[in-house]
Amino acid sequence: MTNGTINQVQPTDALCDAQFLHVELADGRIVSAPLWWYPQLLNASTTERNHIEFMPAGILWPEIDEEISVASLLQGQPAAGAKKPQAN
Repeated sequence: MTNGTINQVQPTDALCDAQFLHVELADGRIVSAPLWWYPQLLNASTTERNHIEFMPAGILWPEIDEEISVASLLQGQPAAGAKKPQAN
């Protein structure tokens, strides 16, 4: 990736709702992924989910030691050990 491309995919905002992680990128896109893709984030408290640090190419939740790269979001890669919930 060139420096310009890296700057465009830099995360500028993120939030979790009950089902999804939503990440806004510097170029205006919003990328969403199912929260179950990230078991540590899924099981975190609201306070832990809201303590976010932005890095040039990813997001860090320091209280739960969870780091998610923008590249993995864009490529649709769940975290290791993620399991889709079974439908009832």
